[in-house]
Amino acid sequence: MFDVRIAPGPGVPAGLVIPAGELVERYSHASGPGGQGVNTADSRVQLSFDVAASAALTELQRERALRRLATRLDGTVLTIDAAQFRSQRRNRAEARERLAAMLREAIAPPPPPRRATRPSRGSIERRLTSKHRRGELKRHRKHPDEQH
Repeated sequence: MFDVRIAPGPGVPAGLVIPAGELVERYSHASGPGGQGVNTADSRVQLSFDVAASAALTELQRERALRRLATRLDGTVLTIDAAQFRSQRRNRAEARERLAAMLREAIAPPPPPRRATRPSRGSIERRLTSKHRRGELKRHRKHPDEQH
């Protein structure tokens, strides 16, 4: 088994390595087409990672991951299914990549809050002028006897 490496980025300035010992892999038959090998090869991979029990994450990273991945977790365990490829080796690599991407996104700090801004006086005037012009155009479409 291999470690999962998360590249440096927001919330992970030095990158992150999740040791292989914290990951649990299970293999099973993949569903769908695959010819003669589909019923004999265990190519589907389930990769599980216990977020709460991980020593690789800091307390802040753990809290963010648990909060943001709450809908994906079973208790505190994140499970990734990979059955896209016919090869077990490629499915294992795919599961690790998806786990790394999901964790990178989950432990990133939240974006800065939006600063409220006001429209400029010029933009307000342009908007009102445009509305007035549009209203005039519609008013001129009426029949002459309907105008007041």
